[in-house]
Amino acid sequence: MTETTPNHTQTVKGWAALDSSGKITPFVFKRRRNGAEDVTIKILYCGMCHTDLHYARNDWGVTTFPVVPGHEITGIVITVGENVSEFKLGDRVGVGCLAASCLKCDMCLAYEENYCSEIQLTYGGIYWDGSLTYGGYSTIIVSHKRFVVKIPENLPMDSAAPLLCAGITMFSPMKQNGMLEQPGKRLGIVGLGGLGHVGVKLGKAFGLHVTVISTSASKEDEAKRRLFCGADDFIISTKMEQMEAKRKSLDYILDTVSAHHPLGPLLELLKVGGTLVLVGVAEKPLPLPSFPLLFSKRKVVGSLIGGMKETQEMMDLCGKHNITCDIETVRPEGINEAMERLAKNDVRYRFVIDIGSSSSNGVA
Repeated sequence: MTETTPNHTQTVKGWAALDSSGKITPFVFKRRRNGAEDVTIKILYCGMCHTDLHYARNDWGVTTFPVVPGHEITGIVITVGENVSEFKLGDRVGVGCLAASCLKCDMCLAYEENYCSEIQLTYGGIYWDGSLTYGGYSTIIVSHKRFVVKIPENLPMDSAAPLLCAGITMFSPMKQNGMLEQPGKRLGIVGLGGLGHVGVKLGKAFGLHVTVISTSASKEDEAKRRLFCGADDFIISTKMEQMEAKRKSLDYILDTVSAHHPLGPLLELLKVGGTLVLVGVAEKPLPLPSFPLLFSKRKVVGSLIGGMKETQEMMDLCGKHNITCDIETVRPEGINEAMERLAKNDVRYRFVIDIGSSSSNGVA
């Protein structure tokens, strides 16, 4: 544990869940000293992901308490190690979901660290020194240089923070499936939430024809008009006549939904040879009928965030196209209220904690 590791000497203020009630409370802990290949970052903002909620409440049965959530982190470099040339004091940087990997397997050598069998997450993982990793609901984080990216100067640090998870989760499958080089291709995005709204923006930036697929008719105006460079089309997935009218109309679908839902109707929206990419984490297996696959040569694949090289590429492209997340900023004392609203999907589209506004009073 961090508190008993000899080189963990930096006292840090944070906010943690201490048990499966999920309530976030002030938590003081120790972080490691800045090593030769480390970067110490003063955290300014941290996005709130649904994963934070699941870990805080131990919904998946894998949480080690106390847990300091947060893997959408932006801040300023305040210390660099002697072997760090990539970053300097004052740099605007971000840390996403990854804290460590083996750095020597085929996946790491290809900069796809997210698929390394030894990856450790920014919180709830076990670092190289044997300590438990604590996330971005805190004032300072120490990260190995491999897992830090630069934030473009033109992007606000608050609305850029969720790009470290939501942004790369949508960007990676777009890149891996060749969508970035195929303007005019038709992309469907299932769900207009924290992931989906970023996918719309990215898709439009790369010249794709974007269709939002949702169970909620009220999302149509948001998808088409509220979002910067909004969606081209909208399908209510519960309206069979709409689904039938758009049959075999899409080249790709990115499915962001984590709730249990049938895949068959979505597959029917794909053209022959089309690809459905799952990026949402469903708690139960999803039904996958074989006929829509066999008769139209369709594919179903999965995608998990992205590697560090992709993450920097994503961030640079977001800077070029001025893409950020639509956010609602909360102070640390409002984390628990935001968690409750997050559980009800009552946010458009991402909560971001203003860590820099924290005071000695901590969380209410």
